[in-house]
Amino acid sequence: MAIGAANTLVFEADGRIVADNTDAPALLAALPIEIAGASALVLGAGGSARAAVWALGAAGASEVRIWNRTAERARRLGHELGADPVSVAEPADVLVNCTSVGLEGPFEASGVERSATEDQALNQLGLTFDQLGEYSNVADLVYRSTPTPLLAAASEQGSRTVDGLQILIAQGALSFELWTGREAPRGVMARAARAQEQDSRAEGRTD
Repeated sequence: MAIGAANTLVFEADGRIVADNTDAPALLAALPIEIAGASALVLGAGGSARAAVWALGAAGASEVRIWNRTAERARRLGHELGADPVSVAEPADVLVNCTSVGLEGPFEASGVERSATEDQALNQLGLTFDQLGEYSNVADLVYRSTPTPLLAAASEQGSRTVDGLQILIAQGALSFELWTGREAPRGVMARAARAQEQDSRAEGRTD
């Protein structure tokens, strides 16, 4: 596929297995802005970043930039998808975090290494609190029971924010439709996901 990364497999009646990616359309559906003509900065250079860069470019963004702590990975991804790698976070209409910074634990059980403490999170993303005022729309693919440090800071700066759960719900709905051929009950899915999130928060869980 054009993105070069997949997160959904569809088993056809004739035995074929078709790889698809719901990350890209889910991100576009969740963003509160028309992407055509807008500038974007993507943080990260992994599989979800690849989908985000491709989606933003395909939707007509005027410029898509990529920042990653490992600059060479940003350069490779930019070369493959026609985006611009940058060494510092630059102002844009849309900021999308595709890294694991902001992910909650329990890390010992999951085997996932924490990328940064809450206090260090913005620094690990190459950002400062004041810089977030340069992004009117901020999306974070990380989903958790409380706002990520990135989204909390962006909200304080007056940015419109999209959390990872919104994008996850959109992904799930698209996968449901690919697998069943039926329209997904998006409202039901959203209410169930938010209810689970509230239950987790009330019980003090972070998983």
